[in-house]
Amino acid sequence: MEHLETTPMFMTRGEITSGGDADRSRWRSIRVMYFTMFLSSVGFTIVITSIWPYLKKIDKSADASFLGWVVAAYSLGQMVASPLFGLWSNHRPRQEPLVCSLFINVSANIYYAYVSLPSSHKKIHMLLARTFVGIGAGNVAVVRSYVAGATSLKERTCAMANMSACQALGFILGPALQAALSFIGETGVTVNVIQLQVNMYTAPALLAACFGIINILLVILVLREHCVDDHGNHIRAINYTSEEQVDVAPEAEGDIDQIAVFTSNVLFFVILFIFAVFETISTPLSMDMFAWTRKEAVLYNGIILAAIGFESILVFVVVKVVSARVGDRPLLLGGLILIFVGFFILLPWGNQYPKIQWADIQNNTGLAPTQPSNTSLEPTGCPYKQAWCLFTPVIHLAQYITSDILIGVGYPTCNVMSYTLYSKILGPKPQGVYMGWLTASGSGARTLGPVFVSQVYTILGPRWAFSVICGIVLVAIVFLSAMYKRLVAFSIRHGRIEERHD
Repeated sequence: MEHLETTPMFMTRGEITSGGDADRSRWRSIRVMYFTMFLSSVGFTIVITSIWPYLKKIDKSADASFLGWVVAAYSLGQMVASPLFGLWSNHRPRQEPLVCSLFINVSANIYYAYVSLPSSHKKIHMLLARTFVGIGAGNVAVVRSYVAGATSLKERTCAMANMSACQALGFILGPALQAALSFIGETGVTVNVIQLQVNMYTAPALLAACFGIINILLVILVLREHCVDDHGNHIRAINYTSEEQVDVAPEAEGDIDQIAVFTSNVLFFVILFIFAVFETISTPLSMDMFAWTRKEAVLYNGIILAAIGFESILVFVVVKVVSARVGDRPLLLGGLILIFVGFFILLPWGNQYPKIQWADIQNNTGLAPTQPSNTSLEPTGCPYKQAWCLFTPVIHLAQYITSDILIGVGYPTCNVMSYTLYSKILGPKPQGVYMGWLTASGSGARTLGPVFVSQVYTILGPRWAFSVICGIVLVAIVFLSAMYKRLVAFSIRHGRIEERHD
């Protein structure tokens, strides 16, 4: 194969010409992308367990249905922004969309810290703040396209697994930091000069804003443009614009399998939809089934989600080893099966029922619960206004934790394998827009998932909600099995690399 000109960096700080310097700069830049993904994950998960109690505190009229919209707002913003940032990154240096998105993210987190200040429509302000945080998170498409373009086919799975591990580490630290900050309490302290109340709900958002500022500095000071072909040879980055014509690498010749692209987007949608349901419902479900207070729900779910994040890191380490032996597709299929089992276990069984909110009454008395007239204690249990609370069996803590463990293995496996396969299917062609559509697909799932589960859970209860999820996962397993042979790398499809049978 003809050796390609090595031009790995096209920024204003000078060019790197030697292979050693190019590779060192390339991996420094990839690590900045890892860190960007890490901080993006921290910025999202650091508030996820406290959104519901915060929403109830600032606006008593908010219910679980509106919670679904608030959680979905993040993903809706990301869904709209991802293809736009991806298109931008295909034609301009990636620093530009990254810095812009991070600035939006920082501003939105500060806005979130002030949503309790307006005299009215506070829940709408929270909705808008989360939407803008999601728009800022549209940079995930840029991060993924950069790592895909800056790694060879051999490096790709490992790099994607490392990026997912960094995302999982952020997933750990986010809830853990929220749990730690819960000791500030709901009152906290007020900074009168800037009219800012720092409490267990606003402190995480302010910390996320600080992380965003650090991320901006790293992108400006360290990130450089790099691009390699499937064999690891440095080629000119297509998103660099100069006065001379840029030659396209020979590997870019050939068409992309659009059916495989469509299949990957559908599977990614299902995977993200499932996890969006899981993370949205965890706090209301635990408060209803285990009679936890708002503070207990934030603390305990923060610990559980942190543990799942730690479990995910171990999964990514194992995935890198196992995928080299069995391939990407079997791991994706196995992950979906584990998710199915996890949600099946979460279905309510037996004849024991949850505690009804407001009063300690027996579920079989037939008496309507009433709120105590002279108590300052926070009501706990399953609200009697949710009619299903009176006849749906309780979900036990052991079921909840077992389900968490299984989903904590299945989800990260599916996540990393789905977009590793996707990047290989696309090959050396510019991936910004395609990655933008994949991120938009996931964001669409994270938009619909919370809305779906909040409506179905509130009206029909967990039995219906989790039964539907089991059905969706089963359909995804069948769909993946039917399209199994088409999910192969671009270079394998065009005969440049021999296929390994998995």
